[in-house]
Amino acid sequence: EWGATIVAVSDVNGGVYDPDGIDVSAIPSHDEEPEAVTRFATELDEGDDVSRISNDDLLELDVDVLVPAAVGNVITADNADAIAADIVVEGANGPTTFAADTILEERGVHVIPDILANAGGVTVSYFEWLQDINRRQWSLERVNEELEAEMKTAWNALKNHVERRDVTWRDAAYAVALDRIGDSHEMRGLWP
Repeated sequence: EWGATIVAVSDVNGGVYDPDGIDVSAIPSHDEEPEAVTRFATELDEGDDVSRISNDDLLELDVDVLVPAAVGNVITADNADAIAADIVVEGANGPTTFAADTILEERGVHVIPDILANAGGVTVSYFEWLQDINRRQWSLERVNEELEAEMKTAWNALKNHVERRDVTWRDAAYAVALDRIGDSHEMRGLWP
């Protein structure tokens, strides 16, 4: 949709890399086949540009955007210097350790934190709760529209904070969250 080329994907056993791009629609979804990438990789006729890679090697590919989206603590102080991506988008919960986060920041690698990047699931759970308490049912289109609006609002709040305060994306996420909690307590008359 945005014109990005996906050059590598992986599952628990390893991945596949093609600098010219991978047709991800040819890989069954994880729901259908949990180790689909592994099977896809074993069925490849490895050409000059297509190769099977380890998950560790995938993290170190020279890509614009790296999205660790499976497990936590995969980017650590031990491998942070080898991360070649310009941007890390944390699709998983806590894929970057605090030590690695500091190293990446010092190197100028922007880390979009998990509390923003993977907030879609919990946001849609909130929408389900809203529908339940109001005895309503939204269409899939409405859910997607509401999710897009919420995510864009959150993105813009963080982006503005990063630009105004000259802080990391993670620090901006924490600061915006704390501001919202403080505002909520003030509006409700609650005091710690």
